Amino acid sequence: MAQVVTHVLRLACATLLLPLAVHAAEGLQYNVRINAPGALDELLEENLDLVRYRGNPRTDREQLRRLVRTTPAQAQTLLATAGYYSPTVNVRVENESGTPQVVVDVTPGEPVLVGGVEIVLNGFESTPESPFDKEALKASWPLAEGQVFRQDEWETAKRAILRAVVQTRYPRAQMTESVATVDPDTRRALLRVALDSGPEMRFGELKIEGLKRYPEAIIRNLNTIHPGDVYSEAQLQAYQAKLQDTGYFAAVEVSADLNSLIAEQQSASDDKAAGTAPPAELAPLPLLVRVVENRRKNASVGIGFSTNTGGRTSLSYDDLAVFGLRMKSALLIEQKRQKANADFYFPTTADGFSDSFGTAVERNDIEGETTRSASVYGKRAWGTPELERSISAEYLNESKSIAGAESGHAQSLPVTFAFTRRKLDNLIFPTKGYVLNATLGGALLPVLTDEKFIRATARGIMYKPLDPKNLFIFRGELGALGSGSRVGIPSTYLFRAGGDNSVRGYAYQELGVREGDATVGGRYMATASAEYQYWFQPTWGAAVFYDSGNAADSLSDLHPKSGYGVGARYKSPVGPINVDIAYGHAVKKARLHFSLGFTF
Repeated sequence: MAQVVTHVLRLACATLLLPLAVHAAEGLQYNVRINAPGALDELLEENLDLVRYRGNPRTDREQLRRLVRTTPAQAQTLLATAGYYSPTVNVRVENESGTPQVVVDVTPGEPVLVGGVEIVLNGFESTPESPFDKEALKASWPLAEGQVFRQDEWETAKRAILRAVVQTRYPRAQMTESVATVDPDTRRALLRVALDSGPEMRFGELKIEGLKRYPEAIIRNLNTIHPGDVYSEAQLQAYQAKLQDTGYFAAVEVSADLNSLIAEQQSASDDKAAGTAPPAELAPLPLLVRVVENRRKNASVGIGFSTNTGGRTSLSYDDLAVFGLRMKSALLIEQKRQKANADFYFPTTADGFSDSFGTAVERNDIEGETTRSASVYGKRAWGTPELERSISAEYLNESKSIAGAESGHAQSLPVTFAFTRRKLDNLIFPTKGYVLNATLGGALLPVLTDEKFIRATARGIMYKPLDPKNLFIFRGELGALGSGSRVGIPSTYLFRAGGDNSVRGYAYQELGVREGDATVGGRYMATASAEYQYWFQPTWGAAVFYDSGNAADSLSDLHPKSGYGVGARYKSPVGPINVDIAYGHAVKKARLHFSLGFTF
């Protein structure tokens, strides 16, 4: 019985002491209110120990008093990084008998301004064949006289000017002095930065590491850096991007081999010290390309869905070495379209030309028109991702059946020139800039061609931001085909409108020319779109839009159809995802649209 009573008493004591133990484990609870203008309250909120240790298990009233005493000095140090070197900081504690409230009052005073900037450049020789603009480098200094002197901007400015130097000609440049002299009385900061250029560096011969399966021509033909060229980091990055885009490599690193150069210099210095070698000129930087090769063969299976063409299943097979060519083949099965193709790519030539050829068979069933086609093509492309150009020739043989109208057959051999101009801040998630694309071509000779024609298209998209959260997007497309008749021209070269990336509110290629019980392509097309996006989070946004356009067989019949609606936007790892609900004014009904990325 005595043991039972003892256990009951222990349990009761533990129950009574448990809240006290929990309270002790949580530490002293207190509130902090910071009264500071502008963004200074956030600076102090994020960095003061008084805020950081709130709720710490070891914080008691004595620890709180110590934090209160040290807060003014710590706040003054933090405020100095924002340019305020003579602030007044008062800290008081209210309601000490209950939950304490600590109040921090800040009067920052006048900020310290940049009073003068002295930039000393030692070295940096300029010659007619290798000019260096010292004045332009000094003018690029971002922290100008009269600006508020902030520590983070001072550090950023120093890194930026050194980075500008080491990116070209002088990769071994160093900052030998950086001093900021602050006078609290005059509230001015005098800045002095000194840079030493080190030796001017030039590129040497190309060295390749890691290449086993594929020919060296794949790497050498894309190289536009010649021995004797002045060092440029931008050229290295551009060369690396070209190699990555070939598809032959899982990883690419292009660099100037400074390590081997330093080893050679050390060896020459040792020989000179021993008196066994005369002084030598600085050797050029070897251009080093390290690659990790992709597997020669690769197969993949995919499934998906599009509101344009329905459910999708795809099978692709790539081989990087078929008679010295790269082959890409695919089988695509969608509800409204089925396609099989094989394309072969030659290694890019030393002149920068990328040649390819291929063949494809395709079946489309859209708006009552069913087409079956087979094609072969040859193409030459050149340029950069910012400005691409190409010329191609394609033979296409097509048969079609139209609901409520006669079936037909057409063949054509057009030649087409195309160019694309990109000027975007980001190729995957663009928020500023534009893309233009235009084509001009046709089948002008009666060779494997049922009906001669000339065809031109123009497309454009522009991104116009107001600020990081508000963005306008404008899009337009024009197409025209001149011919004696639409009969005898394959449907591929005619125009339709409607769908996710055209006029929303209408089905995929629903807008065109009525023939029988079907809609077919016309010889003219025009569309336009205006969209406003609001990004309430970095990856989530909302949109409102208005689209208009149509396709017809004559300009007089080109009556625009409009669609408008709202949408959601999400920046996914693979590109922007767009979900829209659009109302088609001409058909008097709403339609859901889903798309990934943007065309071009």
